[in-house]
Amino acid sequence: MTTSTAAKLPPTRRWKFHLSALVLLLPLFYLPSYFKDIAMNRGLSGLGQREIGPVQVGSWTLKFAEWEDEGPEADPAGMFKLFTMALCEGCEREIRAVFIRTGQPRSLRAAGALFSGSPHRSFAEVLIPPGTRPEDRFWITVEAWDGTTHEATLPIAQASPATAQWLAKTNGKTQ
Repeated sequence: MTTSTAAKLPPTRRWKFHLSALVLLLPLFYLPSYFKDIAMNRGLSGLGQREIGPVQVGSWTLKFAEWEDEGPEADPAGMFKLFTMALCEGCEREIRAVFIRTGQPRSLRAAGALFSGSPHRSFAEVLIPPGTRPEDRFWITVEAWDGTTHEATLPIAQASPATAQWLAKTNGKTQ
Protein backbone atom coordinates (compact mmCIF):
# COMPACT_ATOMS: atom_id res chain seq x y z
CA MET A 1 0.00 0.00 0.00
CA THR A 2 1.49 3.36 -1.06
CA THR A 3 0.46 6.79 0.00
CA SER A 4 1.28 10.15 -1.50
CA THR A 5 3.87 12.48 -0.02
CA ALA A 6 1.26 15.11 0.79
CA ALA A 7 -0.84 12.58 2.70
CA LYS A 8 2.16 11.58 4.88
CA LEU A 9 2.75 15.17 5.97
CA PRO A 10 0.97 16.48 9.03
CA PRO A 11 -1.88 18.89 8.21
CA THR A 12 0.10 21.88 9.53
CA ARG A 13 2.85 21.34 6.93
CA ARG A 14 0.66 20.16 4.05
CA TRP A 15 0.02 23.77 2.86
CA LYS A 16 3.78 24.28 2.43
CA PHE A 17 3.89 21.35 0.01
CA HIS A 18 1.10 22.83 -2.11
CA LEU A 19 2.67 26.29 -1.97
CA SER A 20 6.01 24.97 -3.23
CA ALA A 21 4.25 23.24 -6.15
CA LEU A 22 2.52 26.52 -7.00
CA VAL A 23 5.83 28.42 -6.86
CA LEU A 24 7.32 25.95 -9.34
CA LEU A 25 4.38 26.20 -11.78
CA LEU A 26 3.71 29.95 -11.60
CA PRO A 27 6.61 31.02 -13.89
CA LEU A 28 5.11 28.94 -16.72
CA PHE A 29 2.36 31.57 -17.10
CA TYR A 30 4.95 34.29 -17.80
CA LEU A 31 7.02 32.37 -20.36
CA PRO A 32 5.17 33.58 -23.50
CA SER A 33 5.65 37.27 -22.69
CA TYR A 34 9.26 36.56 -21.66
CA PHE A 35 10.05 34.95 -25.02
CA LYS A 36 8.28 37.81 -26.85
CA ASP A 37 10.45 40.36 -25.00
CA ILE A 38 13.62 38.36 -25.70
CA ALA A 39 12.80 38.18 -29.43
CA MET A 40 12.23 41.93 -29.53
CA ASN A 41 15.47 42.66 -27.63
CA ARG A 42 17.47 40.45 -29.99
CA GLY A 43 15.94 42.05 -33.08
CA LEU A 44 14.19 38.89 -34.23
CA SER A 45 10.82 40.65 -34.32
CA GLY A 46 11.87 43.90 -36.02
CA LEU A 47 12.94 47.28 -34.68
CA GLY A 48 10.15 47.63 -32.15
CA GLN A 49 6.50 47.01 -31.48
CA ARG A 50 5.31 49.44 -34.17
CA GLU A 51 7.27 50.15 -37.35
CA ILE A 52 6.92 53.76 -38.51
CA GLY A 53 8.51 53.07 -41.85
CA PRO A 54 11.30 54.58 -43.88
CA VAL A 55 11.95 58.31 -43.64
CA GLN A 56 13.95 60.13 -46.31
CA VAL A 57 16.53 62.44 -44.73
CA GLY A 58 18.82 64.01 -47.29
CA SER A 59 20.00 61.23 -49.61
CA TRP A 60 19.51 58.52 -46.98
CA THR A 61 16.50 56.39 -46.11
CA LEU A 62 16.30 55.57 -42.39
CA LYS A 63 13.90 53.10 -40.76
CA PHE A 64 12.14 54.14 -37.55
CA ALA A 65 9.95 52.32 -35.03
CA GLU A 66 8.34 52.84 -31.65
CA TRP A 67 9.91 50.56 -29.08
CA GLU A 68 6.57 50.19 -27.27
CA ASP A 69 3.18 51.05 -28.74
CA GLU A 70 2.14 53.13 -25.73
CA GLY A 71 2.07 56.75 -24.64
CA PRO A 72 5.13 58.47 -23.18
CA GLU A 73 6.61 57.34 -19.88
CA ALA A 74 7.08 59.59 -16.87
CA ASP A 75 10.56 60.39 -15.65
CA PRO A 76 11.76 62.94 -13.07
CA ALA A 77 12.96 65.10 -15.99
CA GLY A 78 9.63 64.94 -17.85
CA MET A 79 7.77 62.69 -20.25
CA PHE A 80 9.80 60.55 -22.66
CA LYS A 81 9.08 58.36 -25.67
CA LEU A 82 11.55 55.67 -26.81
CA PHE A 83 12.20 55.26 -30.54
CA THR A 84 14.50 52.95 -32.48
CA MET A 85 16.22 53.60 -35.79
CA ALA A 86 18.18 51.59 -38.36
CA LEU A 87 20.53 53.14 -40.91
CA CYS A 88 20.27 52.23 -44.58
CA GLU A 89 22.66 49.72 -46.14
CA GLY A 90 26.02 51.31 -46.86
CA CYS A 91 25.34 54.67 -45.24
CA GLU A 92 27.08 53.76 -41.96
CA ARG A 93 30.31 55.30 -43.31
CA GLU A 94 28.56 58.53 -44.37
CA ILE A 95 26.42 59.35 -41.31
CA ARG A 96 28.07 60.69 -38.19
CA ALA A 97 25.01 61.16 -35.93
CA VAL A 98 21.21 61.07 -36.01
CA PHE A 99 19.11 63.19 -33.63
CA ILE A 100 15.38 63.39 -32.95
CA ARG A 101 13.55 66.21 -31.21
CA THR A 102 10.02 67.44 -30.60
CA GLY A 103 9.77 70.73 -32.48
CA GLN A 104 12.27 72.44 -34.75
CA PRO A 105 15.84 72.60 -33.39
CA ARG A 106 17.47 76.02 -33.08
CA SER A 107 20.92 74.68 -33.97
CA LEU A 108 22.90 71.46 -34.13
CA ARG A 109 23.75 71.88 -30.45
CA ALA A 110 20.01 71.69 -29.66
CA ALA A 111 19.26 68.92 -32.17
CA GLY A 112 17.63 66.72 -29.53
CA ALA A 113 18.16 63.14 -28.44
CA LEU A 114 21.08 61.33 -30.04
CA PHE A 115 20.41 57.83 -31.38
CA SER A 116 22.95 55.49 -29.84
CA GLY A 117 23.63 51.83 -30.46
CA SER A 118 24.53 49.78 -33.49
CA PRO A 119 23.77 50.97 -37.04
CA HIS A 120 21.16 48.20 -37.26
CA ARG A 121 19.29 49.31 -34.12
CA SER A 122 19.86 52.57 -32.29
CA PHE A 123 17.77 53.97 -29.45
CA ALA A 124 16.76 57.51 -28.49
CA GLU A 125 14.48 58.83 -25.76
CA VAL A 126 12.60 61.87 -27.03
CA LEU A 127 11.50 64.46 -24.49
CA ILE A 128 7.84 65.45 -24.86
CA PRO A 129 7.92 69.02 -23.47
CA PRO A 130 4.93 70.68 -21.78
CA GLY A 131 2.64 72.38 -24.28
CA THR A 132 3.22 69.83 -27.05
CA ARG A 133 0.16 69.41 -29.25
CA PRO A 134 -0.86 66.26 -31.18
CA GLU A 135 -0.39 68.11 -34.50
CA ASP A 136 3.25 68.98 -33.71
CA ARG A 137 6.14 67.19 -35.42
CA PHE A 138 9.29 65.29 -34.58
CA TRP A 139 12.37 66.73 -36.28
CA ILE A 140 15.02 64.28 -37.42
CA THR A 141 18.49 65.76 -37.94
CA VAL A 142 21.26 63.80 -39.63
CA GLU A 143 24.84 65.01 -39.43
CA ALA A 144 27.18 63.65 -42.11
CA TRP A 145 30.92 63.14 -41.69
CA ASP A 146 31.58 66.01 -44.12
CA GLY A 147 29.83 68.42 -41.68
CA THR A 148 26.58 68.89 -43.58
CA THR A 149 23.26 68.51 -41.80
CA HIS A 150 19.99 67.29 -43.24
CA GLU A 151 16.55 67.52 -41.65
CA ALA A 152 13.21 65.81 -42.05
CA THR A 153 9.97 66.04 -40.11
CA LEU A 154 7.58 63.37 -38.96
CA PRO A 155 4.11 64.17 -37.57
CA ILE A 156 3.62 62.95 -34.01
CA ALA A 157 0.33 61.32 -35.02
CA GLN A 158 2.14 59.28 -37.69
CA ALA A 159 5.19 58.46 -35.58
CA SER A 160 3.24 57.52 -32.45
CA PRO A 161 -0.57 57.45 -32.52
CA ALA A 162 -0.60 56.48 -28.83
CA THR A 163 1.41 59.61 -27.96
CA ALA A 164 -0.92 61.78 -30.06
CA GLN A 165 -3.94 60.30 -28.24
CA TRP A 166 -2.22 60.88 -24.89
CA LEU A 167 -1.44 64.50 -25.83
CA ALA A 168 -5.05 65.08 -26.94
CA LYS A 169 -6.31 63.62 -23.68
CA THR A 170 -3.96 65.66 -21.48
CA ASN A 171 -4.19 68.86 -23.59
CA GLY A 172 -0.38 69.05 -23.81
CA LYS A 173 0.08 69.14 -20.03
CA THR A 174 2.97 66.76 -19.48
CA GLN A 175 3.66 67.46 -15.82
